[in-house]
Amino acid sequence: MRWLGIVAVAALPAVALALAGQDKGKKPDNPKPAEKVKEAEKPPEPKGPEIGKPAPAFELKDLDGKTVKLADFQGKTVVLEWFNPQCPVVTKQHTDGFLKDMGSKAVKDGVVWLAINSGGAGMEGNGVDKNKKAREDWKMDYPVLVDEDGKVGHAYGAACTPTMYIIDAKGVLVYHGGVDNGGMGKPEGGTLVNYVASALDEIKAGKPVSKAETKATGCGVKYAKPKS
Repeated sequence: MRWLGIVAVAALPAVALALAGQDKGKKPDNPKPAEKVKEAEKPPEPKGPEIGKPAPAFELKDLDGKTVKLADFQGKTVVLEWFNPQCPVVTKQHTDGFLKDMGSKAVKDGVVWLAINSGGAGMEGNGVDKNKKAREDWKMDYPVLVDEDGKVGHAYGAACTPTMYIIDAKGVLVYHGGVDNGGMGKPEGGTLVNYVASALDEIKAGKPVSKAETKATGCGVKYAKPKS
């Protein structure tokens, strides 16, 4: 009997190994589904005001430090031009495009025209002296407003320069888009159309703006980098 006990004890490791092998290949009865890693949600892109809705109010300083409020121009048509003096599209518009003299003509016709620079500190096109020189060189008869923190630009959803907005005498946004259909290349359809001038003519005639939204093309607005 003693030798039977010895055999049984000797066989225990082999049995244990066999059982371990079976457990290793065996799938769990109720496997848990793998947990999905949630991606960090990105903040929504600013869309800006809708056509036919009130334009966002704002208060900014011009290049001389004078405060300019949108509310000061109630009862007048207001044009907003998103501006960056170092953007090639802006440069082309102000030297060889519709913006070369359209703003000055509109101002003489009683329209309020405001350029807004939403470039952050240290970014392309930012800086009072730089903007003053461009305003002088391009004979801009209207102020350039400084929106260094980008709050106004984001409120309007301005994505590139130049982007144009027209606000009617009631403070309602009636146009948003490009200066024209040309951008830096050939105009769509082969004919260059001045969207802003056409909209202003219709407003002056008491008509609704027939083409209230168009595609703006140019350089991305150089907003300040988010603080970490």
